[in-house]
Amino acid sequence: MSNRKYFGTDGIRGKVGKMPITPDFVLKLGWAVGKTLAGNGSRKVLIGKDTRISGYMLESALEAGLAAAGISAAFTGPMPTPAIAYLTRTFRAEAGIMISASHNSFDYNGIKFFSAEGTKLPDNVEQEIELEMEKRIICVQSSKLGRAHRIIDAAGRYIEFCKGTFPSELSLNGLKIVVDCANGATYHIAPNVFRELGAKVLTLSTQPDGMNINKKCGTTNLHLLKQYVLEQQVDLGLAYDGDGDRIMMVDHFGNKVDGDQILYIIAHENLRQGQLKGGVVGTLMSNIGLELALKEIGIPFIRSKVGDRYVLEKMKQKGWRIGAENSGHIILLDKTTTGDAIIASLQVLSAIVRNHVNLHDLCNGVKMLPQALVNVRFHGTHDPLQSNIVKAVTVEVEKTLLHEGGRLLLRKSGTEPLIRIMVEGHNKRKIHMLANNIAKAIRSV
Repeated sequence: MSNRKYFGTDGIRGKVGKMPITPDFVLKLGWAVGKTLAGNGSRKVLIGKDTRISGYMLESALEAGLAAAGISAAFTGPMPTPAIAYLTRTFRAEAGIMISASHNSFDYNGIKFFSAEGTKLPDNVEQEIELEMEKRIICVQSSKLGRAHRIIDAAGRYIEFCKGTFPSELSLNGLKIVVDCANGATYHIAPNVFRELGAKVLTLSTQPDGMNINKKCGTTNLHLLKQYVLEQQVDLGLAYDGDGDRIMMVDHFGNKVDGDQILYIIAHENLRQGQLKGGVVGTLMSNIGLELALKEIGIPFIRSKVGDRYVLEKMKQKGWRIGAENSGHIILLDKTTTGDAIIASLQVLSAIVRNHVNLHDLCNGVKMLPQALVNVRFHGTHDPLQSNIVKAVTVEVEKTLLHEGGRLLLRKSGTEPLIRIMVEGHNKRKIHMLANNIAKAIRSV
């Protein structure tokens, strides 16, 4: 994996207009993907996108590259990332491509890939694509060029798929919810799913203009959703990120419910229904409180590296069906093949309806320890974590946390030029001080 030049933990991502998110690079990427993934089957690739203005440019470049390799493109228009995973399977396509930078601002974009089975590409396939990128584009004969068409009913197909994961004997009648779509790919999907299942739905951030995706809304900024939940006196709020693979919730008191708590609710409900197979997978970022809560009810728990692809790898190794990141990626393999925010929402809502309780009460079983999260942006190819200054400060922080039952996680982001600092402990003020001490040391180098 470390040998990969372009691929990060979630495909290829960057600032639009700068390598690798440029039209010429993406055109060649389309060609390389076509050469690598296309067998002798459908010779068709699905292409979806979120609502960023740069999506038009990038889908055209991808289509041209694929066509040169003899692969036809089927466009879905704006669709959530997990919808592309699902539709790739149902259309029997060679692969699926999602144009999105997830929770990032509109001036970033990225390319994510799915196999014919609707799963993220393994590292070795990504390496094969990168090897093809080193070659010169050779166009197939004119008679073998790929074609392009649009899938007219993509949204309707996915809405029905999502509704099919909700228990048929239950209804959302009587529930009043707010849905924040981050002006992203779920804007025309999520509200309809919940309305068709009977809920009264109020919406936020469902007017994308190409540049307002994730802007002060969605999973990365819950302020507006919290305020609206309290003002409208609804049962709960749901927030998605720009491409619909992450979810955060807000209970009727305005409290944030993150991926760890959502994981606990779903696992606990599966246990109650006798449907839990094995245990659940979290990550190194998962709160200690989640681990203790799961242990209390007898559910095995293991951690993977940070990144939904690594959560999925662990799940498959163990034969387990539930995994999640605290950032809101929830993977339910008995329902679908990748993280899906809408489907995760429906599983929590089914627990609320079936047990006649509210979201706040469902979270009571897990007591979260305070976490301080700080991101430090860096430039160039150097690794700030290798600095002796940073190492010295890190050692001191770890010593302090060791005596107090806390922990430190320090890592480079796989999708952005950031150093991510997470300090967890019992004293909220102290962990924020310790996190800032490390951040200060990183900035100094």
